[in-house]
Formats: sequence, structure tokens, C-alpha cells
Amino acid sequence: MIAFLAAVIAYLIGSIPFAVVVTRAMRLPDPRSFGSGNPGATNVLRSGSKVAAALTLAGDALKGWLAVWLALRLGLQGEVVAIVAVAAFLGHVFPVWLRFKGGKGVATAAGVLFAIDWRVGLAVLVAWLTVVVVSRYSSLGSLVASLFAPVAVYLILGAGPILAATCAMCAVLVWRHEANIRKLIRGEESRIGDRKAAT
Repeated sequence: MIAFLAAVIAYLIGSIPFAVVVTRAMRLPDPRSFGSGNPGATNVLRSGSKVAAALTLAGDALKGWLAVWLALRLGLQGEVVAIVAVAAFLGHVFPVWLRFKGGKGVATAAGVLFAIDWRVGLAVLVAWLTVVVVSRYSSLGSLVASLFAPVAVYLILGAGPILAATCAMCAVLVWRHEANIRKLIRGEESRIGDRKAAT
């Protein structure tokens, strides 16, 4: 029962659509109406507002961190913390408020990892940042970081429920980037800084 309640609360926290909340508050175009149509920080950046993108990124990461931090603060068992981590992540990817059509979950997953262990979060962040700086492809950085995350968890924390949760998030992240993978292969993927006109 505790695990179920914790998962529901974590899902609801994760489902807060900061991309939509921030753009509405700043009277910007809905991020679902241009670019990739994805309600996430990268697409918000395509509106031309770095502030809105930064706020979206911070909000999406914070909600993942908060859900796991609360679970740890309450002293919940490792298996329950792992469930909370996945539930918060899935809340962002499949938010009830947006008819289950959410973002890819990169920032939320990062927040989850930082809450679990700052060393894991930092290692994955460095992997993402390195690829993004070199290539300017946010999607490529996200894919590399996603695949690296289970390795970082295993090396720092070892095997266990957290590793299983991280592998589950990694699988969803790669699946959510399927279209980006195809575009990367064809050389059609948008780079960070490219703007898309609203439709």
C-alpha cells in the first residue's frame, strides 16, 4: 500500500508540465505547436526564449529530484525508492494533464539520478554536456547520457533496484528518441540554437 501511494504521488509530481506552465505564464507559443511538438526544455528553447527554456529545464529536473528526495527523506526502502523514481519519470513522459502526451523525460531523469546519488547525476550530466557541446545535438547527448546512466549507477552503487529502475528509464528514453535517431542518421536533426517557426 505504501509503495502504491508513493508511486501515485511521485507520478503526479512528475506529471506537472513545466514547459506548458512556463510558456503560458510568459505568454509564449505553446511548445507543442512548433518544432518537434515536444513539451520539453529543448523545444521551448526554439521559441527564442532562453529564460523560458532554463525555467522549464529547472522545473522538470526539480520535480524528479523532489519525488525521490521525499521518498529518501521518509526512509522508504530501496525497492520503493526505485518505484518512486520510475513513477516520477513516467509522470513526465505520460502526464495525465496533457492526455498522456508528455516530454521525453531527460531532465526529469537527471533530477531523479541527482536525488539518488549526486555522483551518478554529475557523471551523467558531464556525459550529456560533453556530447552536446561538441555536436550541438541535444538528442544525441541525451541518448549517450541515457545509455551511460546504468553504467554509472552500477559502478557507483552496484546492482540492485536502483540499477533496474535506471535501466527501465534508459529503455524508455531511447524509445522516446526513436524519431531523433532516424533524423540523426539522415542528417536532418535540428541543432541547439535552431529556431522553428510557430505553426
